[in-house]
Amino acid sequence: MSATATTDTTAAGEKRLPLAGIRVVEFTHMVMGPTCGMVLADLGAEVIKVEPIDGDRTRHLLGAGAGFFPMFNRNKKSIALDLRHPQGLEAALRLCATADVVAQNFKPGTMDKYGLGYAALGKLNPRLVYVNHTGFLPGPYEHRTALDEVVQMMGGLAYMTGRPGDPLRAGTSVNDIMGGMFGAIGAIAALMQRAETGKGQEVQSALFENNVFLVGQHMLQYAITGQAAAPMPERISAWALYDVFTVKDGEQIFLAAVSDAQWKTFCDALGFDDLKADPALLTNNDRVRMRPTLLADLRARLADRSAAELSALFEARGLPFAPIVRPQDLYDDPHLKATGGLADIRLPDGERAGEMAQTTLFPITLGGDRLGVRLHPPTLGEHTRELLAELGYAREQVDALHAGAAVA
Repeated sequence: MSATATTDTTAAGEKRLPLAGIRVVEFTHMVMGPTCGMVLADLGAEVIKVEPIDGDRTRHLLGAGAGFFPMFNRNKKSIALDLRHPQGLEAALRLCATADVVAQNFKPGTMDKYGLGYAALGKLNPRLVYVNHTGFLPGPYEHRTALDEVVQMMGGLAYMTGRPGDPLRAGTSVNDIMGGMFGAIGAIAALMQRAETGKGQEVQSALFENNVFLVGQHMLQYAITGQAAAPMPERISAWALYDVFTVKDGEQIFLAAVSDAQWKTFCDALGFDDLKADPALLTNNDRVRMRPTLLADLRARLADRSAAELSALFEARGLPFAPIVRPQDLYDDPHLKATGGLADIRLPDGERAGEMAQTTLFPITLGGDRLGVRLHPPTLGEHTRELLAELGYAREQVDALHAGAAVA
């Protein structure tokens, strides 16, 4: 890391972020690579996103992809270059020569084709940390095309999420997001090692291996017990009261009691003295054996209670509970609003370009502070002229690059 990243505050008195002084150049798209860059950017690095002159394709995705670009590209600068143009490629190489970290997530061989792989850039810049985000680590699968859904299916996660015979992908881009996070963890570790050795290195993070890590607990369950893990909807629960209940007006709520003490508290709160006194329900394992009958009884008893009433009872007594919430409902979540868990960003593209929306922040605090938004998700090529000038290009050279369509 640079020697300037040693003070705790900036000249303006603001708290200095841990990766201040680190420059990251990312050649990324979709979710995995941009997540790595976002993590490093949130932690204070200067992250420069190199886009093609017609822009990252995720800027204009519809449906489930509409939130990709604004979610994963805050706190970054954008430079638009045509890598197929000699002058555009030369600008990219100059930029990489100034970088502490380069990150990419294109298919194998793409960056090498442009002389932007680790083999070339590591010679140009021996201190460089190069983060490859791939579908698979080196091995028999490494040349396959991978997507989050592909590795969920082949890595056991879809099997565990769906009901038997109905594999189901998880409800978010879990491998893409976590794969990017692991890429960032690897980058930070390599930067720490560089501080001692003076040398950079290549870091690799992969979707498939990330997915296998996620299901590792189920693999070990089989190794230890000899019993295959059942899909989550069909698993043998470790606790009897640990389920979703449909209550008054069709609302749904998750309720749990994961110890004998919590079971007694639950019975006291709801006035179920008969269940509390039943010797067949005395211990957790007793209740698990009786689970089908017990749950049917509890569903009938709770059907006329409202979700709000049950939430209040459970919260007052420290019992686990959760209303069933849709993602859009989280904009009104009182905890997120009170704790600053949401931050304003300006939308860079689409029909709502220029309007403000709220995004979720990285889920940690440092010294009691959340990591906020310093830069809105950039418009295409927003920082191109600024960065080219910093790289030593004169104004007329920048204009010539524009005229030759090497930059945008």
